[in-house]
Amino acid sequence: MAAQAASLLQQLLVLVMADSSSSATATASESGSRGRSAFQWGASISALLLLVLNQTGRRSSLQASLLVLSLVISLPSVLFKILREQFGYWVAFLAVVANLAFPQIFPVSRFLLFVVVPDWLAYELRESIAGGVFCLVFGIMIVVTEIHAVGGCGNCQCSLHGVGYWFSMAILLFFIILYLCLGPW
Repeated sequence: MAAQAASLLQQLLVLVMADSSSSATATASESGSRGRSAFQWGASISALLLLVLNQTGRRSSLQASLLVLSLVISLPSVLFKILREQFGYWVAFLAVVANLAFPQIFPVSRFLLFVVVPDWLAYELRESIAGGVFCLVFGIMIVVTEIHAVGGCGNCQCSLHGVGYWFSMAILLFFIILYLCLGPW
């Protein structure tokens, strides 16, 4: 009787441990999914705002290229799939035609990244921790180039454009770090 009770207790313990581990895995997966969704929307909106501020301000092509690379990684899945399909092909075609007519106004090479990146590379970067690490490196590079461009931390100007730029940069870095912390790695 004692052996049966011990065996039953052992089976119950195994079931409880299996249930709690699957519950912990589900909780980690949920927080990873929420972190990924927050990263995709927050980082994309702040990167787009930074692109607009870059085009209205100093027009740094290095910063614009880094922001587009981070957009390729962080764009929400719904929008990314639309840009990778037929609609994206037409927009890329129109961008190439506009670049032929107005090369200074339409830098076509940045948009083409959404369309011509191989599927395995695009989806692997978007689904793994490497994409978050690349976005963090790009964000740090953008901050360093901006500090260098304004002449160091002592020469920072307090303009509406500058405050908006640094606020957007802080939001971008916040969502990248949040994604790296909450990811289901």
